[in-house]
Amino acid sequence: MSITTQAPLDRAQFAREWEGWHRAHEEHRADPHGFLAVTALFWIPEVPAFLPGIPGRWHTSPDGPVVELGDGESLRVEGVDVTGRHAFGPIPERGGLTVGFDEGVIEVARRGGRDILRPRRPDFPYLGSYAGTPTYVPNPRWRVDARFVRYAAPRPHEVGAAVDGLSHVYESPGYLEFDLRGETFRLVAFPGHAPGTLNVLFTDATSGLTTYAANRSLSVAEPDADGRTVVDFNRAVNLPCAYTDFATCPLPPAENRLPIGIEAGEKTPLARTHGVVTAHGIEPAGASS
Repeated sequence: MSITTQAPLDRAQFAREWEGWHRAHEEHRADPHGFLAVTALFWIPEVPAFLPGIPGRWHTSPDGPVVELGDGESLRVEGVDVTGRHAFGPIPERGGLTVGFDEGVIEVARRGGRDILRPRRPDFPYLGSYAGTPTYVPNPRWRVDARFVRYAAPRPHEVGAAVDGLSHVYESPGYLEFDLRGETFRLVAFPGHAPGTLNVLFTDATSGLTTYAANRSLSVAEPDADGRTVVDFNRAVNLPCAYTDFATCPLPPAENRLPIGIEAGEKTPLARTHGVVTAHGIEPAGASS
């Protein structure tokens, strides 16, 4: 994929494209079964137990999560209604599936070496009250040419998580190097969601002031054959942990704490869902602004 970064920028078109991108991002975020609809985060126990608000008794083992459904209870798994005992099999790290129940859906997943459940309900009050995320006004000054420097072999990076006691390990293929305000900076990159793309987790001097303190995320287009790409900080977004205590989002590697203020992209959300730690995991404690 070849990227040309030298053509003059049409500022009006730049603003229109950003607005269309952010509108679509907000619509995806507010999906009835998206992260704003998550009502709790449960660690699946090793001994069968009932978990508040969802059907069945759950436990996990080296063979993966298992649910034992009682009379009149069912789940919809891959389009099929299941009753009685159902074994999900081993779930890979950062993998998972979504199953349906009467009130919504349940995410069955594995994060930080633990099997988890996250129920999601479209009638969750926090989702219903969501009014959007404030942003900086998009400005081309925060769109910079970058060079991707690939490592000889991917390097593992262990990073913390938004939930205490968890960590994540990502294989980094290399780093991005760019100039901004007369200085040269580097950001460790992780594989992006689409093949060839990159993802960057970072903080900067605005973190904890106008932007979310723990992290921000930025998708970067696939570099061309010479490693050229573009870092557009206007498209820096909040991860789910900015909105809810029920997220296990990764924290940025130490190398990605920028010493300058990146006054671009999404700001701190207006409100978030808080949870309390219980024997089951993290359960609702309300929302606050």
